[in-house]
Amino acid sequence: MASSSLSVVLILCLAAAALAQLSTTFYNKSCPLALEKIQNSAATAVKNDRRMAASLLRMHFHDCFVQGCDASVLLNETSVGGNERGAFGKVGSLRGFEVIEQIKKDVEAVCGPVVSCVDILAVAAPNNRACVGGPSWEVKLGRRDSTTASVTQANQNLPVPFLGVAGLNASFVSKGFNLTDMVALSGAHTIGRAQCQNFRGRHYNESNINTTYATKLKLNCPSPATNLAPLDDDTAVAPNPELFNNDYFINLQSKKGLLHSDQVLYNATAAGCATKDIIKSLGRLL
Repeated sequence: MASSSLSVVLILCLAAAALAQLSTTFYNKSCPLALEKIQNSAATAVKNDRRMAASLLRMHFHDCFVQGCDASVLLNETSVGGNERGAFGKVGSLRGFEVIEQIKKDVEAVCGPVVSCVDILAVAAPNNRACVGGPSWEVKLGRRDSTTASVTQANQNLPVPFLGVAGLNASFVSKGFNLTDMVALSGAHTIGRAQCQNFRGRHYNESNINTTYATKLKLNCPSPATNLAPLDDDTAVAPNPELFNNDYFINLQSKKGLLHSDQVLYNATAAGCATKDIIKSLGRLL
């Protein structure tokens, strides 16, 4: 299966960011049922709302890209750094907070307040991928929740959908990833949806877009609509925007990337950014 090979790439990329002092057995004594509770509650949430799989992965990504994986994205307005949910282009775009809150309640019902929110999010995100055909992996646990958030750091660190390859690569390199990692991790856009405001400029103003696809987007997202569109074209090889596979990379080769920051990975001509070959390789994985 294409999704199986792609899963290996994604797992290797994400594992590179793990901290050595953490442990997969961190809660074995203090809360032996923690993983089971988190996984079951997360699976229930995805069963009720398939889009939630992408939403929790996106929340996890945003959390880790700002101050490191510390659950600061879950904090409401703080007196020090504000609210990371208010970062540029992110207002109202994160969802699934109520799911994490429910999982926290489920875990505390059997263990008390032992498991951190950041560990709950870190476990829920990959296990949700498995529910829609994507990768899952063992998570090293033992992180502690932050008491501060930083909208300034969120604005500085989170990549926005208007970036080119150089900007995207710089953003990921600053977190310890390389160019191949960045392209592979972008494949998470095989599931989920984006708001019109994040791609309207592309289907109205850019030339590197499939004309039929552009027409479809214009019908769904006329200015100033606030509709959503699948990040992965739902008329592609396997027409299911909530199924984790490698269609994202295949679609880019047909100029069907929804976001500018998606399509530029295939069409960029900047020296040193050999992302086209990486995309072709990931699109061939079987």
